[in-house]
Amino acid sequence: MEKDIYEQMTDRIMLTGSKLIPELFRMVVNTAEAELLMAMPGTPEQLAEKTGRPVDAVEASCRELYHKGMAFKSFKGGILGYRMCRDMLQFHDGTILWPEAPRAYHDLWQRFMEEEWPAYARLAPLVFPKPVTRVIPVGEAIDAGNQQVLDADSADRIIENAQALAVTRCTCRLIAHKCDNPVEVCLQVDNAARYTMDRGTGREITKQEALDILRMCEEKGLVHVTMNRSHAGHFICNCCSCCCQILPLVISEGLKLVDPSRYQAEIDAERCVGCGTCVDRCHFHAIQPAAESREGAEVMQVLAEKCMGCGLCQITCPEDAISLKAVRPADFIPA
Repeated sequence: MEKDIYEQMTDRIMLTGSKLIPELFRMVVNTAEAELLMAMPGTPEQLAEKTGRPVDAVEASCRELYHKGMAFKSFKGGILGYRMCRDMLQFHDGTILWPEAPRAYHDLWQRFMEEEWPAYARLAPLVFPKPVTRVIPVGEAIDAGNQQVLDADSADRIIENAQALAVTRCTCRLIAHKCDNPVEVCLQVDNAARYTMDRGTGREITKQEALDILRMCEEKGLVHVTMNRSHAGHFICNCCSCCCQILPLVISEGLKLVDPSRYQAEIDAERCVGCGTCVDRCHFHAIQPAAESREGAEVMQVLAEKCMGCGLCQITCPEDAISLKAVRPADFIPA
């Protein structure tokens, strides 16, 4: 049987077979809007020619689809054009922040994340040679010593080097409601910031406000995650282990959906008093009592294969017994 327009859209974002994604598309766009999206990319004039519709009507529809998060602006050759969201992540983040999205829409997205997303996520490591995101360590946790701390290794430097900054609500916590962690903490950098401000889904912030958000998130035990590229920018998510679309599967199944930072936690056995604060702070179950403990104290140790190098354990260690050491080369982060 021939697929309907919403199933064709589902194929385009590489989620063939999903039962819920076509329903999500159906809640956002009508058939005419769906046909326009499938005709993209193009300028309004080109899309009008493809669809046989008046240019002014196409322009109005494109603006509405951009507002909904379904279409994105492009400026090839300096001329305004539009393209459809290219994958699940853009569809997810763009439309969940759609200002008029009803609660039923958010709830259906959460159904997808719980019922269908894990099966697709398990295929990702087979398709993509490297995860598209990576952890950034808490800056003050790094033992600079003889190490080179790259701009791409530091959330603070990404902020300090930014030309534009904005903050949006975390799309994962917005739909999941599984914890009481702050929601307006997703930092947008440069082009991503300009996009969200243009769309009206985020608010402009200063560098100091962005740094304050980082410190608050670190205090609450949220993990900094950014694009897995050596040039800094785009976004810094502050992720929890319950609502995030990625971290729960990393933790429960060990899926390679996000790269660790270039760093790894190390515990100084002479300083460690075995208080267990680091165990409570580690989302990845990467810290446990050592097989051989010092007399009078249950010394902790790091499980290298599980440590993501986030540094959240270090900043609350009362004995300053934890530091981050570089264990991966600079070219671990893709160019």
